[in-house]
Parts: sequence; structure tokens; C-alpha cells
Amino acid sequence: MNASSTRQPGVGFIFVTLVLSIVGFGLLIPVLPKLIVHFKGGDIASGSYVFGWLISIYAFMQFVGSPILGALSDRFGRRRIILIATAGSAIDYVIMANAPTLTWLFAARVIAGFTAGVLATANAYIADVTPPEKRAQSFGLMGAAFGIGFIIGPVAGGTLVWLGPVLGQWLAPSHPAMAEWFTNHALRLPFWVAAGCSATNWLYGYLVLPESLKPENRRAFSWKRANPVGALLAMRRFPAVLGLIECFFILTLSQILLQSNWALYTDYRYGWSALQIGLSLMFVGAASGVVQAVLVKRIVPKLGDTRAVVVGLCISIISMIGYGLAEHGWMIYAVVCVGAFAGIGQPALQAYVTKHIPPNEQGAVQGVLAGLGSLAGIPGPFISTHSFGWAISPARSWHLPGIAFFEAAVLSAIALVLAVRSFRRDAAAAAVNSGFTTGT
Repeated sequence: MNASSTRQPGVGFIFVTLVLSIVGFGLLIPVLPKLIVHFKGGDIASGSYVFGWLISIYAFMQFVGSPILGALSDRFGRRRIILIATAGSAIDYVIMANAPTLTWLFAARVIAGFTAGVLATANAYIADVTPPEKRAQSFGLMGAAFGIGFIIGPVAGGTLVWLGPVLGQWLAPSHPAMAEWFTNHALRLPFWVAAGCSATNWLYGYLVLPESLKPENRRAFSWKRANPVGALLAMRRFPAVLGLIECFFILTLSQILLQSNWALYTDYRYGWSALQIGLSLMFVGAASGVVQAVLVKRIVPKLGDTRAVVVGLCISIISMIGYGLAEHGWMIYAVVCVGAFAGIGQPALQAYVTKHIPPNEQGAVQGVLAGLGSLAGIPGPFISTHSFGWAISPARSWHLPGIAFFEAAVLSAIALVLAVRSFRRDAAAAAVNSGFTTGT
């Protein structure tokens, strides 16, 4: 099977898988907190505390699962691991739809976090079926999947919760039992829909998804490589990308500071309602999706991977500072239009890394990247929300509500330094090797 015949159905399936994965996550934003508060007897403060633990457990399990699933895909092939994880997602949603207690919700989040580690395998699949010169474009398309999923998910979740009682009233005259179910299970309806989407995606993948990893490029599974710490230490064998892996982690942490502080900041500084905050997030997702799906494939080839990374990080620094300094709400939208172009950096960074890794280790490397992204999701919200609370406290003689964005700008600057240093080291090593070759 040639690369072109594999690429079309494979990339399309991975794109849909990622969209559904992010839609499923987005469904939880308006739904899961309400379900937790319901379990806590209406105690919002206690429910918020539990919700925080659920987020942390999800991120931790994704951190653990990413390198394991990535290493397994290097041994058994991408297709099998992707299908198993997709089935696991469907099972997770069914458990959440029927969870009688908070303990069951925690169990479901453990499964969901671990299976979310398949994003690493999905990225490895993209590296398998895409020529090196087009990988930034394909990774940009995957980034667009995140934007699309984040636009659809929260809106779909809120709409389904609203739809439950409406369907109940409509069915009451002719089907009272069904009407009662829709009315009483409105908070569960989004999970049933998400389970159905995952099950449909699994069936589609089972029927049409080809294997991308050739038998000769597979390697034995090793727990040393599969555990998160061991997988990261194994990257020391690739000095050309080790600094870029550190850069990836810091850049992801910077983005998480932005995401987790957005609602608090816009509510406090501009007095935005929940609807205005939701619309702003939709705008962010749409702008990001346009850049990732349409512009990355045009911009990155012209700039090259290294320049695209540097330009993307520079734009990230500027936009983070812009968010923190914006005095009026409309300015946020202007900054978003500029900041969306920072999205060219991460696909180019991933593409550069894949070009320096052997085919039989793509899964492990993508597992490391995904695991580091999950690891950043554990302290990121804590840093941003606590910095924000400290900076606006009445105890302060000054207020700096944009402090989390300024912290994110500093992190982006550190990522830029690491990236430039790595590129220079790689170029110097290549020049030395070229000299040895010429001399011989």
C-alpha cells in the first residue's frame, strides 16, 4: 500500500477522531460541573472542589497513557491502538451517562484520560503517512480539529441539556415514560450522544482505517520507554530534539495559562456575561481553525520549519502581552486576530521533531509530546487562577488582572530561547558532520 492511498482515509479518520475527542471534552464544560453539584446536593463550593480534582485526574492519566499507547503503537501498529482507545472513549461516556455516584464519575475520568493519550498515536499516524515536507500542514489540520471541536462541544452540550425538558414536554401526551426519561436525564443526554459519536467513529475506523506503520518499522515494547519518565529520558538519544521537547512543554504551559484564566479575566475586567465569554471562545476557535487548516500549509513551506517556529513564538509573546494590556473588551478580538497566527509555530515544531526521529520511534516521541502537554495541564490552571486572585486581591495596593497573560508571555519567551538554541546546535552538528563527510 503506497503512502498516497493510505493518507486520504487515514488523515480523514484521524481528523474526525480528534474533532469528536475535543467535542466530547467540550460537552463537559457546561454539563459536568452541574452534574457534580447535583451529586453534592447543590453545594456549589464543594462541587467546584470535586470538579478540580476530576480535571487533574484526567490530565494525570493522559500524561501516563500517552507514552504507553505511543510505545504500544510502535509495537503493534497504529490502527489497533487507535481503535481500542476509541472504543474506550465510548465506554467512558456510557459509564458517565449511567454513573450513580461520584466514584463512578472518577472511574470514568480515569478511563477517559488514559484513552485520550491516543492523541500521541494519532500524531504518529500522521507522521507515518505524510511526507516530511507536508507534515506541518497535516499537523496544522489536526490543530484545526481542536478548534472545531472546541467550538461545537460547549454549544452542543448546553443545547442538549436544554433539549431534554423540551423533548419531555413534547412527548408527555403520547409517551409519558419516555418524556419522564428525557426530563430526568437532561444532564446525562450529552454523554449518550458523545458515546454514540465515539461508537460510530470506531465502526467507521474498523471498516476503512488502514494500518500506517510497516512491519519492518516496528519495534519491541519496553516499559522503560513506555513510562512517562523513562520515555522522556530516552529522548536524550536525540539531542537535536531534546531542547525542542522542553520548548514544547513550556509553550503548552503558556497556552494553558491563557485558556484557564480567560473566563475569570474577561468577567472581572470587562464585565462579560457567560454568553459573551462563550462567543469569544467560539471566535478564538474559529480564528485558530482558519489559521491551522488553511494558512499553515501556505505559510510554513515558505518560511521553513525553523523560521515558522520562531515567528509563531514571537507572535505568541506579543499577543499574550496584548491580552494583558487590553483596556476594552473589543480589543480582545483584535488581539485574537493577531494571536491566531501564533498557531503556525506548534505544527512546524512537531514537523521538525518528526524529521529527526526514526520511523519506528514516532509513536514513542509523540507519546512524550502528548504526555508533556498533559503534564502541563496539571499545574497550569493552578498557576493562572492563583496568580489572578493574588493580583486583584483588595490587599494589594495595585491591581494587575492580566498577570497570568504576562506570565504566559514570559514562558513563550523562554520557549523561544530554547528553540533558537536547539536550532543552532542542530545546524552546528550538521555542519560538523558535513565536514567529516567531505574530509573522508
